[in-house]
Parts: sequence; structure tokens; C-alpha cells
Amino acid sequence: MSQISVQNLSYTYPGAHLPVFQGLSLSLDTSWRLGLIGRNGRGKTTLLRLLAGELEPDGASVITRPTAMEYFPFPVKDPSLPALEAVEEAVAPFRAMEAEMEALAAAGDPGAMERYGQVLERYQAAGGYDIRQRVLREAAKLELREGVLERPFGTLSPGERVKLLLAALQLRPGGFLLIDEPTSHLDAAGRRAVGRYLAQGGKGYLVVSHDRDFLDASCDHILALNRTSADLIQGNYSSWQREKDREDAMELARNQKLEKEAARLADAARRASGWSDRLEKTKKGLGQDSESGLRPDRGHIGAKSARMMKRAKAIQRRREEALEEKRGLLRDLEEGEPLKLRILPTRRGFLVRAHGLTADYGRGPVFPPVSFTVEPGQRLAVTGPNGCGKSTLLGLILGREIPHAGELDVPAELVVSWLPQDTSGLRGRLGDYVESQGVEGDLFRAILRKLDFPRELFEQPLEGYSQGQKKKAALAASLARPAHLLVWDEPLNYIDLLSRRQLEELILEYAPAMVFVDHDARFVRTVATQVLELG
Repeated sequence: MSQISVQNLSYTYPGAHLPVFQGLSLSLDTSWRLGLIGRNGRGKTTLLRLLAGELEPDGASVITRPTAMEYFPFPVKDPSLPALEAVEEAVAPFRAMEAEMEALAAAGDPGAMERYGQVLERYQAAGGYDIRQRVLREAAKLELREGVLERPFGTLSPGERVKLLLAALQLRPGGFLLIDEPTSHLDAAGRRAVGRYLAQGGKGYLVVSHDRDFLDASCDHILALNRTSADLIQGNYSSWQREKDREDAMELARNQKLEKEAARLADAARRASGWSDRLEKTKKGLGQDSESGLRPDRGHIGAKSARMMKRAKAIQRRREEALEEKRGLLRDLEEGEPLKLRILPTRRGFLVRAHGLTADYGRGPVFPPVSFTVEPGQRLAVTGPNGCGKSTLLGLILGREIPHAGELDVPAELVVSWLPQDTSGLRGRLGDYVESQGVEGDLFRAILRKLDFPRELFEQPLEGYSQGQKKKAALAASLARPAHLLVWDEPLNYIDLLSRRQLEELILEYAPAMVFVDHDARFVRTVATQVLELG
């Protein structure tokens, strides 16, 4: 058990105007299974790369690493090799030790042989002799079949690559793992397997993920990157969310109380100041009283006026203190503004109806025949393992020319808002993208802002966006398009946790008709009215 120390961390990307981090300090235990969360663009990947030493922090920043760090995903030099060989090659320190031992054995002198024994001892302690079997054992824990490992690495599916690289990551010599979004290409079963695998592994790690069930299964601490600070708690994601909701509620209540207090004090200060002014005016033009023959005591009136003015200033100070405390509140409140959706009305009883439907490219059915009906207000979640035909089924609903058998009835006048799975290829100006999507620009930008999309990105080319920012642009286009039916293929890929909750609240409030694919089990449980499992 040792500590990773981060002191006064600051970092700004070259050419950028705003820093990603400024004065961040943390202390992390290398035995923790730590989840790293935060909205898109908060610097989660940047923090991993700074800890890994891939980026150099600014100025007086200090990062103390008691052990070597291993980063996921790491590159595979030759994807044409069989997957198992490619991963063995990726466990480079073993190969380096083998080469060193060969050179020492060739030298043959006593000093070289003594050094050979030292290297051999390290090689054996690291399990070098059975590295192949160790990779196979780790891969089996992740439910990877041995036959998959004989195929060229480049032909594996994204999910298979994720599992294999995670298996190899456990065997690399570093004592702490930095894992960046391992769930993005995994189906629901794969996410459960990886969550169990990481939780039972022998090394501590810092993992970035937006999947709430995965974070609950795999993490015992959560590090949240907020707008102006970072929160670190013991517990899983659900523990953090409960604590965050409690703190936000307390701050909102305190903020409301301070607003009322500041208004009351402002009114009291005005009254006290007004009384002082009126008393001061009574000193002027006062003559002898005609009945008593006495003159008013101007000194007494002046003293009373001064006391009232002093009271007014004290009240004003209390008001300023209340306002100063109020300014310190809500700086990290993550409020997702409610989104809006325009659903086109329809008089039809159904929007999509299938009976005995399957796709067949000539090699047999892609999935078993399925039957379902989607009516207005119903939301069909299509689930199943990677490669079972989920995206193919969406393509059939969209009217693509896919060979199929069975019946599929989609009204000709149906207006569909389509959200593709892969948005990595977005290029060019945001304005051109809006025009190509045929949506209203002001509405599109308003939706992006509600999804915490920085205004400064509006003028930057899309190829410079992060994966999460590209996905939000595609989501905003789909939400801005009036439609009878939403057809979404993995809408939550790379989308931050708060934006996921915003989308859930939107769907539950407006109850659109939907057919969607997603591997976030909590999202499916929350919004789906029916589930179709393929495979």
C-alpha cells in the first residue's frame, strides 16, 4: 500500500486558452479500485495521461509515483500476428529480460553470469516462463474463447480486443493501472464480466467509465472532477450519487436562506439609514420652543443619528457576509437543464410492426425470427451480445436494402429521427453539420448548451472534438428533429453520467416512441417499456 501524490497540478493544452487543471492536489492509494467520473471535457483522459507521464504538467506541478503506471489501451505493434502472440509481444518487459539474458550468457564471464542470475530471478518472479498460459488464464476469466486468440489481432471485434488487452494489462510489470473507458465497445454481458474481473484482480486502478452499473460493480472509491474542484469518496458510484444529491440539496437550501437573509438585511439597512438621515435633518432650523422656552438638544439628536448610521453599517456588513457565503455555494452544482422534445402526432395504432422477421445475407439468418409492435409512447430496447444483429434490425426499420424474410410494416409517412452508433468520422464546421441534418440551428445549439457543451467549441472544427462531444452533437441533431419515432443506435457511447440522467428524464417526461440499442443496463431498465433480446 503506497500513495500517489499530486500537488498543485496545472495543465493547459498547447494553443488552448483555458487550463484543463489549475492547482489540483490529490492523494490516491495504489490499492484502491478507483472510478474517475465527470462531464465530457473535464479532463478525465488528460489526468490519466498526466499520471502515466505521457503529458508534462505545467510549472510547479509535482506528481509522485511510488510504482510504475500501466495505461489502457496500449498499442499492439503488429495486428497481423495471432492475437495471443500480439499480446505476448505487448508484454514487452519479458522480451527485454530474455534478450538481456541471452547477451549475458554469450559473454560468459563471472560478472555477466552473476548479472544473468539476477535477471533470471526477476524473470521467474514475474512469471516469464508461463506467460502464454497466464494470458490464457486471464482471458478465460473474461470469457474469451481460446479459439479467438488464434485469429489475427486485427480481425478481433472491438469488444474482444478490449478483453484481451485488459488480460495482458494485468501481466504488465506496473503496479497501478490507468484504464480509459474499457466499456465503450462491450455488450452488457461483457461489461459485467469486465467489472467482475477488475474487482477481483490483484492490482489497484483508476478507471474512467460512464456506466453506472459497471462503476458499482468494480469500484470502492470514486473521484469526481467538478467545475472548480475534485471530490474523492469511499464507496461506489451509487454511494457517491447519494452523497452528491445530499450535498447539493443542502447547498440549495442554504443558498435560498441566504437570498432571503440578504434581502431582509438590505431592507433593514435602508430603513436604518433613512432614520439617521431624518434625525440629522431635525437639527437644522430648530429654534427655541415658544411654550417651554427651551431649545432642542442638538447633541443628543446627533448622537442618536450616529447610532442609527452605525447600526445601518453593521447591517450592511452582515448582508455582505451573507452574499460572500452565497457566492461560495453552488459552484460545483451539476444541474442538467431539462431538455425538450417535439413528437409529431399520429393517428395510427402502430409505428412499426414485425412478424417472423429476420435478416439473411445468404449465410443463414442473422438472428432468429422476431415479432414485435411499437405503438405511440412505447420504447423498445433491442439487446443481446455484440454481433447478434441489433444494428441490422435497426437498419431494416430505417428502410435500408437488407435481404430479409418475414413481415415488416413501417408506414410510408413515418418520420424517423436517426442517431448512428459511430460518430467518430464527423468533420468540418458545426454550422455545415447542422445544415446537413436539416435542423434549426438555434434549437440545436440550445440543446448542446444544456448538455454542458462549451460555447467556444461552436467555432471549432468537429474533427477536434472528443468522442463524447461528437456524440452530443449527433444527439442534439436527433433531438432537434421533429419525428414520430426515435431510432437510436448506442446513444450513450462516451456520454457523461449527468447527460445520461438528462436523457432519461427527457424520455420519461415526453414518452416518445423509440427503438434503441444500448448496453447501459441501467438506462434500459429506466426507459424501456419492452425489451427484445437477440442472440
